[in-house]
Amino acid sequence: MTSRVPEAALTAISSAGGHRGVLSAAATGLGEFINAQGGDVDRIFGISGIDPDMLACPTLSLDLVSYCRVLEEAASQAGVDNFGLQYGHQFRPQSLGLIGYIGLCSATLEQALRNVVNAFPFHQHNTCIRLTERGDCWQLDYQVRHGVILMRRQDAELTLGMFLNLIRHAAGRHWAPREVHFEHPRPEHWHEHCKVFDAPVYFDQPFNSMIIAKADLNRKMPDHDPMLLLVMQDAIRRLSPPVVRQDTVNQTRTDIHLQLLNGEPSLEIIAEKQGLSAWSLQRRLRDEQTSFSALVDSVRKEMATHYLKQHHLSVSEMALLLGYSEVSAFSRAFRRWFGCSPRDCRKSQEGLFL
Repeated sequence: MTSRVPEAALTAISSAGGHRGVLSAAATGLGEFINAQGGDVDRIFGISGIDPDMLACPTLSLDLVSYCRVLEEAASQAGVDNFGLQYGHQFRPQSLGLIGYIGLCSATLEQALRNVVNAFPFHQHNTCIRLTERGDCWQLDYQVRHGVILMRRQDAELTLGMFLNLIRHAAGRHWAPREVHFEHPRPEHWHEHCKVFDAPVYFDQPFNSMIIAKADLNRKMPDHDPMLLLVMQDAIRRLSPPVVRQDTVNQTRTDIHLQLLNGEPSLEIIAEKQGLSAWSLQRRLRDEQTSFSALVDSVRKEMATHYLKQHHLSVSEMALLLGYSEVSAFSRAFRRWFGCSPRDCRKSQEGLFL
């Protein structure tokens, strides 16, 4: 028998208003968790544009940009670098509202993951999530794809932690994936990630992923409830259409960010990915008073400010992460952006990033 679903998960379906990015169930208990870490909730929510009243009902929605930002701000303001990892580690599947119960009410673990993947576009927009075969394993991939959201490490670690807890609900608390992948650089306290997932963890990967043995997903879900599953699936579909297209500028920023790990972003490759010719993409960007090269430069500049705060990353590592083949090219660009070298800026106690 499935545990009782909170009434809030079944209310406000028709009155929730437009879906702004992510259902607020994804932030269940966030204020309390920030407080427990010593953070100033009012300040962090204020900076991030989060209205605390929106967290009262799990079927209301938050702006996805604000949601990812509040996690990054909480990590920074509370001084907890692994904030998302720790928040996700304690996040119960039941607290995820509709999407959580879609997993919990499924028949098997494999069906649970498939049902969650299929329903996820209704839970959160501008996100790639998929389950693909990899030999004797399944690979569960997750990636936010929004041109404004370049800093999303905390969200990635939180979300994989949520999936881990859903699987452990059926497989037991000692279950572990074969591997865990994150798209962001290795953080300073990366050993904690290995401990939480009890598995090898790799960074600078194409996706945020968990590699799961196929045999593990044959387990039955202990709270299988086919009727409640149908209710939850219908409820989440009623909230909003699953696809919200980004404008050309933000879509191009997203594609540039994803390509940086492979080197210099290519106009031709990104245009083809969008189903356009290089000329057509340039024209559309020109109509928006920008250009491909200007977007590449702005994405790199924004990411550089983020990476510079991570003191365990060397200047050469930052250059590679930003798609530069030579450190000298990165240093010249950095000096053009900020009027100083990366090393001088990092050393300065009055620097822009401190």
